[in-house]
Amino acid sequence: MLDIKKIRSNFDEVAEKLATRGVAKEKLEALHKFDVQRRALIVKSEELKAQRNTVSDEISQIKRAKGDASVQIAAMQKVSADIKIIDAELAEIETKVNDIIVMLPNIPNPLDPIGPDEDSNEEQRRWGKTLEFNFEPKAHWDLGEALDILDWDRGAKVTGARFLFYKGLGARLERALYNFMLDEHAKEGYTEMITPYMVNADSMFGTGQYPKFKEDTYEVKNEDYVLIPTAEVPLTNYYRNEIIDGQDLPIYFTAMTPAFRSEAGSAGRDTRGLIRLHQFHKVEMVKFSKPENSYDELEKMTANAENILQKLGLAYRVIRLSTGDMGFSAAMTYDLEVWIPAQNTYREISSCSNCEDFQARRAQIRYRDEDGKTQLLHTLNGSGLAVGRTVAAILENYQNEDGSVTIPEVLRPYMGGLEVISK
Repeated sequence: MLDIKKIRSNFDEVAEKLATRGVAKEKLEALHKFDVQRRALIVKSEELKAQRNTVSDEISQIKRAKGDASVQIAAMQKVSADIKIIDAELAEIETKVNDIIVMLPNIPNPLDPIGPDEDSNEEQRRWGKTLEFNFEPKAHWDLGEALDILDWDRGAKVTGARFLFYKGLGARLERALYNFMLDEHAKEGYTEMITPYMVNADSMFGTGQYPKFKEDTYEVKNEDYVLIPTAEVPLTNYYRNEIIDGQDLPIYFTAMTPAFRSEAGSAGRDTRGLIRLHQFHKVEMVKFSKPENSYDELEKMTANAENILQKLGLAYRVIRLSTGDMGFSAAMTYDLEVWIPAQNTYREISSCSNCEDFQARRAQIRYRDEDGKTQLLHTLNGSGLAVGRTVAAILENYQNEDGSVTIPEVLRPYMGGLEVISK
């Protein structure tokens, strides 16, 4: 959530930056109008409450002197009635202010490329060579079915579209991958966590999923529970409404969880394969940082995600997202895109974002600095990696002409020494 004081004191600058994220200036002008009204009502309410206190003291003095306080009592009753009216108006205006401000995205970093969509993203670097096969490479869904390790038909029968069964060595490959990822992140100082897979609405608000993206989630009927869309939600909310000792920062968390997404609005996109599912595994990284160090921490987090791809030998590129393509809570985001041979393109496999104090303000996550003052910290999150998409990349990049798939060397210890998945 944005700081209303910052909007108030730097209105034109904030409006200009948010315009690059699709926010109409009229929305900010409405916010400004309500904020002015709100502040005027607060002053008026406080003045009347002070007046009521003064009259109340006068009434007490008159009564102690056995005098007639009827005039003062009538005046106090009038003041109390006025306060009630003003406080009702104030509550209504505060709701209008809140309804606007909670829907405003984060202010982009000055280094973010400006543009309306992914076409404005900027490539930062590439790693690895894209493979050239001497045969026609198969898509990962065809490989998975032929090897009897991915079962789409029974997933659809048991649940519905965009669900599947991993079977046999497919299940073992998925498990090997996320264990490998967690082990690598632990080496980098991340504390491994097992989180709840359901959170409450306050947690969803804290990280920015609610109220704007409510339609993308799965809610539990008759309960204040939501199936997590990412481990970012429980991990970031771990310190919600708490004050952390600044000497403990930075703090690193990692977790493997399922992620549940309704994929509202994605009809017709990636209807086959592991790229866009309603349920998938993801290894998440979350950081809590002092503001002055958060962009160094973003670079380290991105490198941690890259490390996984490099050790797996998968070609990828790093993209800095444009203002129009970036997530709601992010001030800067790097996407890692892995090479998918059958599609002859790079596909997103990780997003690493610095949210600055946007989530911390919503979730009230603070730290106590060396002077004993409480400050909002910065939160960061990144995929390290999306496991299903990594399975897809391995199946396609490590496929052989006979339809078998070679297992990357770093995964073989997690697969009991197995070197090839064959039919």
